[in-house]
Amino acid sequence: MSTITQDGATAVFGEGVRAAHWDGVAEKWGLRRGPGRAYHRRLAALYGYFIPPGRRILEIGCGRGDLLSALKPALGVGVDFSGSMVKLAKRRHPELRIVRADAHDLSAVEGPFEAIVVSDLIHDLRDVEAALQGWARLCSPRTRLILNFQSRLWSGPRRLAQALGLAAPLLPQNWLTTTDVRNLLNLAGFETIQTRQEILWPFPLAGFFNRFLVRFWPLRHLALTNMVVARMKAAPRSESPSVSVIIPVRNEAGMIKTILETVPRMGRKTELIFVEGHSKDGSGEVVEREMAAHPGVPARLFRQAGIGKADAVRRGFAEAKGDILMILDADLTVPPEFLPQFYKALETGTGEFINGVRLVYPMEGRAMRPLNLLANKFLGLAFSWLLGQSLKDTLCGTKVLWRADYESLASNRVYFGDFDPFGDFDLLFGAAKAGLKIVDLPVRYRARTYGTTNIARWRHGWLLFRMLFYGARRIKFI
Repeated sequence: MSTITQDGATAVFGEGVRAAHWDGVAEKWGLRRGPGRAYHRRLAALYGYFIPPGRRILEIGCGRGDLLSALKPALGVGVDFSGSMVKLAKRRHPELRIVRADAHDLSAVEGPFEAIVVSDLIHDLRDVEAALQGWARLCSPRTRLILNFQSRLWSGPRRLAQALGLAAPLLPQNWLTTTDVRNLLNLAGFETIQTRQEILWPFPLAGFFNRFLVRFWPLRHLALTNMVVARMKAAPRSESPSVSVIIPVRNEAGMIKTILETVPRMGRKTELIFVEGHSKDGSGEVVEREMAAHPGVPARLFRQAGIGKADAVRRGFAEAKGDILMILDADLTVPPEFLPQFYKALETGTGEFINGVRLVYPMEGRAMRPLNLLANKFLGLAFSWLLGQSLKDTLCGTKVLWRADYESLASNRVYFGDFDPFGDFDLLFGAAKAGLKIVDLPVRYRARTYGTTNIARWRHGWLLFRMLFYGARRIKFI
């Protein structure tokens, strides 16, 4: 039995009473279509943004199973402790596996899952922390726990809707803020990656409200529901991972010898993968000659069929054998001696996508022009808002992630399309959509010592701003 206090009244609810309440809701409201249909349709779209089709998904508190079914899982397991809800869900969605169980005890469910969905449930749990700790058993390091829960600001309208017969009745509720939920996740061994305020108007014809207006202050604080994306805190790894360093090369012949001599050895094994793209200074031939002169350095060369850095990076990633993938620009404006710091941040689980930042330490000489510096700082602020995670420098060429995460990003690339010739935004957008934890790592930025930049300042600068607006449409204003 548990005691819940609300508005000065105390009610005692055993599990049987709670189950009977939701059985009654299922029997009276299970097939009813009312004003809440627009709200649930919007929730399905939001969860679908984070969870691509074909994943292993568990929904805790699945009700009639509509949300889980809408996510098109390869394996969809729904849990609800109302017997009537379970029967209804099984009838509506025979393709799902629906299990009757309490959210506090999921011993009947076997994991792990790629995503765990908890929609409008935690306000009904008698012990949120204990439930979260139990759910951890069903998680792998790559599982994403995604929750949504309604704002206390909407408790008055909710009670009015119930009084008018427009919404199902609720038992007395916990009322948790986003800060409360982040704290409970932390206590239960989870780490919050993103939080979002969603659904400003939970009724039909609300696209402008829910896609655009809710993104801006102060309206976002009036949103009906909060969404939180979390992961399990990292655990120590039993084996040291291997590393592939991808080095796109175009007109960088003077840097090849230095690369082979200065890239440090990391993890179980480090390989260098050069991808040469249509150089006019004989860079490809220099790579071949220097690899032969450094037989102790594991290195391979591939010739780029397409054009652009993004194409070169993708080719390198496709050929890589390491557990960890690193990008190192061949101009060495980011010194290779920083790479072990990227390795440590990823290997220890501090982050899942490690992004180099050139805007913290003093730069060398004319490493970056003042206008470029100003544009990079603006882009950092804009993309932090866009991606929902702190991002100080979007265009540093050094980025590091697990190969398994990259493969997942690449399989879902169709969502964004082939829009980015540089590759930086393709990776950043994909990482944010996948719910990866992005971590900035400051580096010292050097001036070039050979050749000239392959970046056209004005033409590519305009393209960057176009990609910002493109990303906003596909990530923020969904």
